[in-house]
Amino acid sequence: MIDGMFKKVARPLATIGLCFAAAISLQGCVAVIVGGAVMGTFAATDRRTFGAQAEDKAIVIKGETRMNNVLGGAAHINVSSFNRRALLTGEVADESAKETAEREMRSIDGVQSVANELQVAPLSTYSVRSNDALISAKIKASFVDTKDLYGSAFKVVTENGSVFLMGRVTQREGNLAGEVARGVSGVRKVVKIFDYITEPELKTMLATPETQEVAK
Repeated sequence: MIDGMFKKVARPLATIGLCFAAAISLQGCVAVIVGGAVMGTFAATDRRTFGAQAEDKAIVIKGETRMNNVLGGAAHINVSSFNRRALLTGEVADESAKETAEREMRSIDGVQSVANELQVAPLSTYSVRSNDALISAKIKASFVDTKDLYGSAFKVVTENGSVFLMGRVTQREGNLAGEVARGVSGVRKVVKIFDYITEPELKTMLATPETQEVAK
């Protein structure tokens, strides 16, 4: 009952926030706007420890700084991190640049693994990045509207129509999320980079006092 009440309240708020953000901004701005409007509701359902959340933010900042210092404007690289698992997406000039980016990322304190999804290709255009932001927003809204999925448990990164899903989820949730993402218009492929947990672990997380308090 508590779970159902929580989702009933969270879904419309998330959908409104995500769609509004996508309509006016690129991917980075979506995170800022959605974060301010919705994260208060979702804070208790982030399945990372507070330490991991803080470390992920630090990893992204350090990673972006290093990518800019080493490769500069010759590359377009997005750095993402979830539970200390880093993801590199975007475009670089050649294989050497791709290897350099991964090496720099792996050398950052706290990074446990790196998924290097950089493409050797010309830099993406503004319109492509705008469309990617819209796709990510649609997927997040679809997650919130899907029974048995918690939108805040997932991180969605879209690059030139390729969608990368991150999060601490069960195998069941991961499979369902992949199906939902594939059904969104404009998605070319879906890559799952999940940190899997068991169903008993999920049940324990959902039963924490913090989650129950939000659901009231």
